[in-house]
Amino acid sequence: MKFLRRFFIRLSNLSTGRSADQRLQEEIAEHLAFQTEENIRAGMSLTEARRQAALKLGAAQAIREHHHAEHSIPFIENLLFDLQYAVRMLLRSPGFSFIAIATMALGIGATTAIYSVIDATLLHPLPYPNPSELVRIEDGLPGVGAQDVGISVPEWRDLESSGIFQSVSVSGTGADVNLTGSAQPERLSYKHVTPNYFAVFRVDAQLGRTFDPHDATPGFNLEAVISDGLWKREFGANPHIIGKALRLDNDVYHVVGVMPRGFRDLGSTSEEWNTEVWLGAGMAGLPFPPPLRSSRQSSRVVARMKPGLSMAAAQERLDALVESLKKQYPAEYPAQAAWAVRLIPLSESVVGSVRRSLVLLFGAVGLVLLISCVNVANLLLARASGRGREIAVRQALGAQRTRLIRQLLTEILLLFLLGGIAGFAILFGAQHLLLRLVPESLPHLNDIGVGWGVLVFAVVVSAAAGTIFGLAPAWLMSGVDLTSTLRQKGRGSVGSQGRSRARQILVVSELALSLMLMVAAGLLLRSFWDLFKVPPGFNPDRVMAIQTWLPGPNDPSQDTYRTATQEAVLLREVLRRSRTLPGVEEAAIGDVDALPLGHSNPGTLPLMREGIETMDNQAPVIHSPIVSPEYFHLLGMPLLRGRLFSDQDLESTPQVAVINQAAARTYWPSQNPLGKRVRLHLDSRELLNSAGPVWTTIVGVIADARTESLADAATPQIYRSVYQHPAKALAIFLRGQLDPGTILGQERSQVQAIDAGLPVFHAETLEDVLSTSLSVRRFSMEIVAFFAATALLLAGLGIYGTISYLVNEQRREIAIRLALGAQRSRILKMVLRRGFGLAAAGAGLGVAGAFIVSHFMAGLLYGVSPNDLPTFAGVTLLLTMVALAASYIPALRAMRLDPITTLHSE
Repeated sequence: MKFLRRFFIRLSNLSTGRSADQRLQEEIAEHLAFQTEENIRAGMSLTEARRQAALKLGAAQAIREHHHAEHSIPFIENLLFDLQYAVRMLLRSPGFSFIAIATMALGIGATTAIYSVIDATLLHPLPYPNPSELVRIEDGLPGVGAQDVGISVPEWRDLESSGIFQSVSVSGTGADVNLTGSAQPERLSYKHVTPNYFAVFRVDAQLGRTFDPHDATPGFNLEAVISDGLWKREFGANPHIIGKALRLDNDVYHVVGVMPRGFRDLGSTSEEWNTEVWLGAGMAGLPFPPPLRSSRQSSRVVARMKPGLSMAAAQERLDALVESLKKQYPAEYPAQAAWAVRLIPLSESVVGSVRRSLVLLFGAVGLVLLISCVNVANLLLARASGRGREIAVRQALGAQRTRLIRQLLTEILLLFLLGGIAGFAILFGAQHLLLRLVPESLPHLNDIGVGWGVLVFAVVVSAAAGTIFGLAPAWLMSGVDLTSTLRQKGRGSVGSQGRSRARQILVVSELALSLMLMVAAGLLLRSFWDLFKVPPGFNPDRVMAIQTWLPGPNDPSQDTYRTATQEAVLLREVLRRSRTLPGVEEAAIGDVDALPLGHSNPGTLPLMREGIETMDNQAPVIHSPIVSPEYFHLLGMPLLRGRLFSDQDLESTPQVAVINQAAARTYWPSQNPLGKRVRLHLDSRELLNSAGPVWTTIVGVIADARTESLADAATPQIYRSVYQHPAKALAIFLRGQLDPGTILGQERSQVQAIDAGLPVFHAETLEDVLSTSLSVRRFSMEIVAFFAATALLLAGLGIYGTISYLVNEQRREIAIRLALGAQRSRILKMVLRRGFGLAAAGAGLGVAGAFIVSHFMAGLLYGVSPNDLPTFAGVTLLLTMVALAASYIPALRAMRLDPITTLHSE
């Protein structure tokens, strides 16, 4: 306590130090005057009286220094003095200061921008209490190549009672629901969830309540929780919303709660599903299938582990539970299927595949920061030549080298901090532009912001960079040769051998880092171009997709569109009316899974082949879009064998399917798949027909199309006819000369003329869908290319500065050579050879580093090898040419030296 009191007293003295020193001088003067008067009374002369008074008092300066040391904090005072001196030195060289600060602002600003994205996605992806306890549970059948096959109600109950988790929730993968009862039907995104869903996340409603976690209603409990956005948009933030009835898919629900504004639901592994309505359900009653162990539902399972239980321990206990269930129910879990359940950290599940892209960007921006730091360190070493005399004079006056290093390091740190703050200020002003550059598919896009946390990051990075890259320049700048420097008549000094070597090492490092970044950018550019130019297998030109949703009430008997026959009446009329719209040449219908590259959760069904598979839970899963007969011609997907669907393929006729080449190669290698029969689990007829399984005959094979991912053309697909299988989420495909501004309204009027309760929404061209599918790759490529261009510019400036410095150091030597008859072209070659040597050394190190970097990013490449020789050779050649161009200007200056003038000045 006594120490703290003394510290705060000393701290307060910092602001009053000058006045306290003045008071001490006045007291000393009064004491000397009083003692002088006493000595005069004792008979001394005035001069002797003053001398004796001073001797009695002692050294006044020593008293002042002792008093100052006792009542101040020397470290803080020295720091303040160093800062004042640093500011004066930076203001004395405004050109140098501006270039250094701008260089650091570029490096730290870019780093901070990417950090703000990573902070919102990778570092803080889960805005829930104790997020480390949250896991996703994924069932798989690796024995038959099936992953994420969903969960059955008995399996969910087994997990709930396992003792591994505090709670386990099951939710749908996200779908649409129709809100009717107002002037215009509206489509809402919804999820059906088990009643303990919000309890798992430990998030409560801001108004009302969430579902009762102990609710045992088998089917839907007819309670709805809505999002803050829906509450404000549709209901004007009505505080009396609780208890209000909502008609959703012709069923009446009552609002029991409104979620907080910041709550965002989790969706697929790579993006957020902006859920607007949550409906509670036990998933064991209508409209869900019977709660049998074999009836797995397409759903997501999220759980909260017991406190203190590690992921590894939880997985070990879960594996033991799985083994015991396999023994208890051998018929449900055959050994061939190899049923397994694994835990995935929920944060990893949310971030998904964008992690590699973001880590690549952070690595790229880290290289830019390193290059910026190296460039500034090079500038500092160049500036040391002009400050040699100043530092020598200070050493001659008694300044210790450690004191000089501390002062120089303070100056360098201030330079870096100013650059970091400038970079943050630019980023803060341009954050809206940054958000426009970030693709919409990035998770937690709305959470990206430039706030205090990002400012702290910028300051910490600036301080760390200044310390790391400032120590060597400070050490070398303080190590001048005192005698030789002071003998020079000029203000500058000749650079030391150590500083010269350091500058060359720095520029070689800069070139190497630049080449690594340029190779990464070149590989991404080639990969993106190859992916952009790859034939997608369908023709998106002049095609627009418009979505609608058919209601699916909880009681199937109340469903107007329960069967394919009932739905076909609507679909045929929609197609007829759509063809009459202005500019429409063709029209087709499919479910959302038939929208190429436009669905995040493609529907999959177990595929059982006649004579091969006999049990549902052993079957591999396959993508199974539902389409109308016109779909293939409209999208330009050619038929290779057999036939396509026709209007005569009805619910009452034998089931038929069309597969792609990938499915034929995968499931019927070296065979003719035409005429083969398959059984698809959850077939509509099979659910209604208790007589036996319904078989589907393959009648056609079409060419492969990249409908799931542009990077993969080999995804097996089995297409079913929309007139044989009903679908709720529909896409209407239109080809022709369409006006994007009016087509949605025109299509809506036609559809609602048939059924006024159907919402029509989300019109987009297939070209836009294709472009959006490349958004993350495009973002990574553009940012890395920008960083690479920046690195190339900085590297060029770095080698230009280094060669200029070397030429300046060797002016006397060059002048002597010229005076002795050396050819000027020889001088030019000598300097260019220096630049080429530095470029060659940097390129050699850079190529070695680029080989390592390229293999780390191999998963992000398409159609190009990580060791792509043309990319490596082209980038190396470009860097060498830039280095030679940067060396040519100082080489030209050296060649044109006037030997007489130069030697006279020297």
